[in-house]
Formats: sequence, structure tokens, C-alpha cells
Amino acid sequence: MLKIENLSVSYGGINALRGVNLQIEENKIVTLIGSNGAGKSSTLRAIMGLVKKEGRITYDGEDLSSLKTKDIVKKGIVLVPEGRKVFSNLTVEENLILGAYTRNDKDGIKKDMDNVYELFPRLKERSWQKSGTLSGGEQQMLAVGRAMMTKPKILMMDEPSLGLAPILVKEIFSIIQEIHRLGNTILLVEQNAKKALEIADYGYVLETGSLVLEGPGKELLVNDKVKEAYLGESK
Repeated sequence: MLKIENLSVSYGGINALRGVNLQIEENKIVTLIGSNGAGKSSTLRAIMGLVKKEGRITYDGEDLSSLKTKDIVKKGIVLVPEGRKVFSNLTVEENLILGAYTRNDKDGIKKDMDNVYELFPRLKERSWQKSGTLSGGEQQMLAVGRAMMTKPKILMMDEPSLGLAPILVKEIFSIIQEIHRLGNTILLVEQNAKKALEIADYGYVLETGSLVLEGPGKELLVNDKVKEAYLGESK
């Protein structure tokens, strides 16, 4: 279980997060929703050790707060960043190999690459292709596949559907559910609050750096405040 206690993050004089408390239970899909600037991405970056922070972050009781990012990855916590961030001058296969940079089990790496290709047949068809020439949806699949090569225990995704056509958005959410069925815990930050809450076991709502609401995904879907603010529905 990943536990976040009293997490605060500041950029200059701006408080991006103020005393946030979260719990991500094993083998659950948990989503963070909120408007732009609410602190969702800052939460993920803080977990990964990418920003200075105050508070405590533990995983299975072990304090991660002072660990370097590479050591957090070795613990099995991995981030698929917003904007995909694939290595555009490298092939699909080279990107996937780089995802396994913390590993040295050649047989396991080969098996996991086969699993990624099974999950994303289009990546197998384009394994030789430079990733910069892929479509946006294919690059998102590659970013997720690259993260899967680390053998994650907790897979964090930052806006995986951003900029994708509606048909690809549906496909990405199906893939997230399939990854969860394979035994992975998912922490999802997503602009499409409706789809995120539909698949989430539990959700948190952030507003201007503070946690204002939490509950099972299905309950938040029918909450009047959530419906009005994030789902485009009136009372």
C-alpha cells in the first residue's frame, strides 16, 4: 500500500499542494481528478521524487520520502508522464528496452516484451519504427508499454487520454483495465473525470492543492458537486 501523509509542494511562492493525505490500496484503481492547476501532476511528481516536498510517503511501511527517483522505480513505482515523452529518435523496441534499464534478467525482459507486444499488437507491427513517427495514440501505448517493462507494482499515469481522438480514448481506458486485471495497482490522473471514475475503485478530488472530496468511484460519479464541477452536469 502507498500512503501519503500531509504532503505539501511549493514552486517559488506558490503552494501546489497543501497537506494532502492519500492511500492507494494494493490491486486497486485510484484516480485523482480536479481542474488544471489543482495539484494532480504535482502529487505524482512528488511520489516519484521529482520535486521538493514536505510530508511523508511510504510504500508497504517503508519511507520513500528521501529516495532518489531511480530507487523509487526499483521499488516498483513507475510514472507514465503527461505528453508521453517517448524517445523520438529511437525505435519502438529500443524504447521498450530502455524501460527495463533497472533490470538484468534477460529472460524476464524478453518475456515482458512479448507480453507488451501481446497487449499492444500495433507496437509489435512497428517495433522497427522510430517512435517519433508514431501517431499520438501509438506513442501513448508505447509510453505505457515502456513503463510495463519495469515490472511495476504501482503504475501511475498522468493524463493518458490527453489529445487523443474519442475512439482512442476508449481504447486507452480498456487497456488500463486490462493492465489492472494483470495484477497492477493503478494511480490515474485524468482530465476525463467521467471515464476515470467509471473504472476507479476509489477517487480523490483536488482543488487548488487541497483534498476536498474522496470516496468510491461510483459514488463520486453521482455526487452533485462532482457532476456540476467536473462532469459538465447541472443539478
